[in-house]
Amino acid sequence: MDFVVDRAITEGKMSAAAKDVESTGRSSPLGATVFPGGVNFSVYSRNASGVELLLFNREDDMQPERMITIDPATNRTYHYWHVFVPDLQPGQLYGYRVHGPFDPSSGMRFDPGKVLLDPYGCGVVVPKNYSRVTARLEGDNASTAMKSVVVDPHAYDWEGDTRLHRPSSRTIIYEMHVGGFTRHPSSGVSEKTRGTYAGLIEKIPYLQQLSITAVELLPVFQFDVQDAPPGRVNYWGYAPVSFFAPHRGYSSRQDPLGPVNEFRDMVKALHRAGIEVILDVVFNHTAEGDHRGPTLSFRGLENSAYYILEQDRSRYANYSGTGNTLNANHPVVRRMIVDSLRYWVEQMHIDGFRFDLASILERDESGILMPSPPVLWDIESDPALAGTKLIAEAWDASGLYQVGSFIGDSWREWNGRFRDDIRSFFRGDEGSVTYLADRLLGSPQIYGHKEREAEESVNFVTCHDGFTLNDLVSYNQKHNEPNGENNRDGANDNRSWNWGVEGPTDDPLIEKLRDRQVKNFLTVTILSLGLPMILMGDEVRRTQQGNNNAYCQDNETSWFDWTLVAKHADVHRFVTLLNARRLLRDAEPEGRRLSLNQVLRKAIKAWHGVKLGQPDWGDSSHSLAVTAEARDEKLLVHLILNAYWESLEFELPRAGDDDGDSWHRWIDTTLDSPQDIVEWETAPTVPGGTYRAGPRSVVVLFARLEDGENSTW
Repeated sequence: MDFVVDRAITEGKMSAAAKDVESTGRSSPLGATVFPGGVNFSVYSRNASGVELLLFNREDDMQPERMITIDPATNRTYHYWHVFVPDLQPGQLYGYRVHGPFDPSSGMRFDPGKVLLDPYGCGVVVPKNYSRVTARLEGDNASTAMKSVVVDPHAYDWEGDTRLHRPSSRTIIYEMHVGGFTRHPSSGVSEKTRGTYAGLIEKIPYLQQLSITAVELLPVFQFDVQDAPPGRVNYWGYAPVSFFAPHRGYSSRQDPLGPVNEFRDMVKALHRAGIEVILDVVFNHTAEGDHRGPTLSFRGLENSAYYILEQDRSRYANYSGTGNTLNANHPVVRRMIVDSLRYWVEQMHIDGFRFDLASILERDESGILMPSPPVLWDIESDPALAGTKLIAEAWDASGLYQVGSFIGDSWREWNGRFRDDIRSFFRGDEGSVTYLADRLLGSPQIYGHKEREAEESVNFVTCHDGFTLNDLVSYNQKHNEPNGENNRDGANDNRSWNWGVEGPTDDPLIEKLRDRQVKNFLTVTILSLGLPMILMGDEVRRTQQGNNNAYCQDNETSWFDWTLVAKHADVHRFVTLLNARRLLRDAEPEGRRLSLNQVLRKAIKAWHGVKLGQPDWGDSSHSLAVTAEARDEKLLVHLILNAYWESLEFELPRAGDDDGDSWHRWIDTTLDSPQDIVEWETAPTVPGGTYRAGPRSVVVLFARLEDGENSTW
């Protein structure tokens, strides 16, 4: 979005351009742009026969306070309808009525009875009696429709804030839900700020203590909370209605401009704490659903441009699994996506984006995969987005799976194979040890051909979609009955294990095993080559009672229960020390980093089994050890992974000292806290030439190398 308008206009000096704006308005920029003396409105519609701009005083007004008919003869340029309205100010509520043919068989669904959101609107208000149903039925819905808000993006004092540009090798992502983070009564924040951007600000010290460096926020674009089964709400937010407006439900300030500024306050506060902000963005579908869905914005403006339609053009392609698919490579939609990203980077200071079901962005208007999709290259080549972290969920809901083959030179990928293979190994699955080894090294079998840095792989074991880490070790089956779909929804391939009891248990032995497995998963996630991500609450064993698809559970099922911080203080401590040590790694600027293949070629490493130099790669193997030299850090590291159900005695390589006592124990997940992980500088020495690793455990040993010393292992 071009928010840099004519400098003379922004300084209040009238020019020919300003006079032109005063007369008829202009087509650029799209959306509502504040000028001295008024606001310019511009919206795209190719096939509309008429467009009306509606101005409202309140979000629940039965009728607009003023209706302006946009003259197609004087106020239309190409397919852009525009008008300048004098004396309007930021905070003005508005919407559109668009006239045209209602002919679903030809892909056109104009409905002048519906108040439409501006696709470029930077703010949205939601009346208390908002009705998704009314937006679907015939008739006027003015009083129950969402409205757009005029926003002046320059009217905010950033106080010198800039994006952080933290190197990926020094990044640990914490995937979290803005509302769920502080909505639980135990959060300790005031009732007014629970579940809000302001509430998150209050909990920044917790994030700092945890040593995470980036938060990845589940969708914060304004979404339709009613896009859910009857009697439930859309909690996750994967139901966007606007790609420029922050979600009003996460704001403690409900004045028209409040959410925009409160969101910026949050970003600024996180940056001051050294924490980057990554947004989970949904450019693959909208909340308008299938042919039975509501008319909220795009459908009523230019249905066939914004959506991929089936051969029967009254039906929507559904590669997203939600009823429709955004036509991302249409020129107008492509521009909107890039403009949205620019806006969030330039005006909201966002550091990165995770693209939900990103593989959909490679489809053309027929749904066919494109060899060089324009929208992805537009994003990657845009100079305003240079240095922004771009993360792809490299699959869609129709079976397209592109982990390792997603198009682009700078995209990182959620590594779904890391998740599956690490789960399989620690569950004790046959044939998992070779995959484990590859995942530890940054998945070169998947990513090596790209000659990219190791952090192309975003490593995770859990995320919002699926079991929490606690539930992964507590349930054999999903338990999604509260979602109202007879447990049909959610993934069936969870690779979980309940250790003999489904759900909570008072058995101390089972609880100890579950604790250990949680620490095993976290250790491998944080220490493997790649960019690690952990899920909100996994550090304190947050549970969803076995629900692996809690998208419609805006309740204690999904919220962060802060009493768990004390209850599972040992796990919290474990993660904190683990993260803190990773952040001490040496890092080079992104542009000078070695590729994964170069790193591995230079690496001094050796694989072992219980015997040195004799790894067991067989299908029945459940253990592995690796020694690696970190020259820059002057360290020798020995990692033991034992997924076997009995203790195993592992031979240790020599680390340089004649007495053989050079190894120090940093981590052993079989030990009780605080010995499970110790402060790096106080790690005890390991006597002798072997180490006994307990059943289903991870052990990390290290030896210090002095200047000029050569290891003899």
